[in-house]
Amino acid sequence: MFDFVHQKKTVVQIVLFIAVLPFMFWGVQSYRSDSDAGYVAKVNDDEIGRRDYEQALRNQQENLRNILGSNFDSTLLDSPQMKLSVLENLIQQKLAQQEATHVGLTVLETQLAAEIQAIDFFQENSKFSLQRYRDLLQRQGMSASLFEARLANELKQQQLLEGITKSVIIPETVTSKLIRLSDTKYDISQLTLRPNQFIDQVDPDETEIIAYYDNHHRDFMLPEQVQAEYIVLSVDELAKQEQITTEEAKKYFNEHPDEFGRPEERRASHILLTAPAEITEEARAEVRKRVEQILLEIQQNPERFEELAAEVSEDPGSAKMGGDLGFFTKGLMVKEFEDEVFTMQPDEIRGPVETPFGFHIIKLAEIKLADVADFDDVSGHIEELLKHQKASEKFGELAEDFRNIVFEENDTLQVAADMFNLPIQKTDWISRQSTEPPLVTHKSILDEIFSDNVIHSQSNTGAIEVQPDTLVAARVLAHRPASPQSIELVRDQVISRLKQQLAQEMTVQKGHEILARLQEGKTDDELDWGGSTEISYTQAQGTDLETLRLVSQVETNKAFPVYIGKTAPQDGYNLIRINRIIESAGEPGDKKNQAFVNQLQQLRSQEELGAYLAGLRQRSEVKIREESY
Repeated sequence: MFDFVHQKKTVVQIVLFIAVLPFMFWGVQSYRSDSDAGYVAKVNDDEIGRRDYEQALRNQQENLRNILGSNFDSTLLDSPQMKLSVLENLIQQKLAQQEATHVGLTVLETQLAAEIQAIDFFQENSKFSLQRYRDLLQRQGMSASLFEARLANELKQQQLLEGITKSVIIPETVTSKLIRLSDTKYDISQLTLRPNQFIDQVDPDETEIIAYYDNHHRDFMLPEQVQAEYIVLSVDELAKQEQITTEEAKKYFNEHPDEFGRPEERRASHILLTAPAEITEEARAEVRKRVEQILLEIQQNPERFEELAAEVSEDPGSAKMGGDLGFFTKGLMVKEFEDEVFTMQPDEIRGPVETPFGFHIIKLAEIKLADVADFDDVSGHIEELLKHQKASEKFGELAEDFRNIVFEENDTLQVAADMFNLPIQKTDWISRQSTEPPLVTHKSILDEIFSDNVIHSQSNTGAIEVQPDTLVAARVLAHRPASPQSIELVRDQVISRLKQQLAQEMTVQKGHEILARLQEGKTDDELDWGGSTEISYTQAQGTDLETLRLVSQVETNKAFPVYIGKTAPQDGYNLIRINRIIESAGEPGDKKNQAFVNQLQQLRSQEELGAYLAGLRQRSEVKIREESY
């Protein structure tokens, strides 16, 4: 659920994060490019553009980076589930925007003006600055009318969602009971009986063994199995057929020295004041003058570089790290920036350096010199690399021919094997649950191998891509339908399962007997209860929810200890001794409980909002272009 439903300022912050805040200085051009045209989803008649989607991904990545810190993994956003989650969030926003328009919500000009004037980014000396407002929007190539239209749209959306969330009221009687329930503590001791304590006492007779087998014979079936032959067309297979000469390898080595060994790396920090191409020469000169003033201050006090970077740099990615850009090699930065860095000496400071993104003050921190490898040491690696390059170039052309031959000559794999010089491989008996060999036991292949058509006609499967640049075609050689195993073959398995079942039944019976004696007031000195633990709904101490529920149902006017019991979450039986109950005296108005009430209200509001948006989604036409996200 999107976060801007909670407070007004949050709405504005989201708009600004998308449209106003400066980007990392090497990323601005890609944001402004039109190469990402097109849409990833359509909500009714409104499209969600690829650029908006990619910006949402970047926002999510930055949010995760801030939350996880050093534990952040950039591959988190590579998963289809995460990408779809970001897209679904945009769809929810679009649905809310459309509904806000549909029900006729409006934003008065005075309200819009008040919201803009309250934004910290547009203020100087705690007052709204029209010039700063225009400058900030101009830096991002955004007109005031476009920004105000976006903000008005978000404010209408907020009105709609706040109308839903603020209508949720939880009665005080309910919150009082929930507070008491959540804060009430139970001093308990537990004792778990396990089946292995009784399994030696279990000795099933022949009648029980046969009855168990008859009732569970499907558990002992031999699964359906096939033997199959298959061929694999892949870049790896094609690479085995390639030949690389020493001259080719040496040529590649000489043309790509940075790939072998370690290229020179430099670590630099910078302070950036942005100056987009669209601004006037007067404005550009003003930015340069500010940079020169900052540079003069740094030259007088070099130790203040990191402090000033954090205060004034307009590169949000590096500013929070004192301007540090980390280590990088040639080719990763814009030319003007890179040309300076790779001619500097450690601790040297230069500026202003102008790039398409603005003016930089650069400080070189460290140099890691290049470490070039010897050709003889890497020749084998180069040969494999070139083989795969040649194979990759051929694969795209051959893949379609491979598919066609497998389909046209569908009663044999030999023709395709001969044409592409591929070995025909054979499997042992495999089932739908098999995992070896991995290429043939891929779900897509198994689904075809075990289809009636392929089994009965012994025709080829299609050429199926089981992983990137890897096509597999298979053909069934022999088939075994699922079949029961005689009790003689599975007797040991039957007895083992039956004994476990009987031991569990004995455990539960024993638990009930002990519980009955304890509830009658009889003591059992052989029971080792161990220590006691205080638990509550807010501090479960590892106690499962069902146990908490049973404990909370005990009346407080009982004479303690009180005994209850239940089947364990895994096999076994839990005996629970409630030593005492410590009731909460909290009320919703108490300061310590107000946070709980607020959280409860928020959760209930989120449930209502989720249901409302789900209803909108159900009534709307949403089309997702799966190939685009």
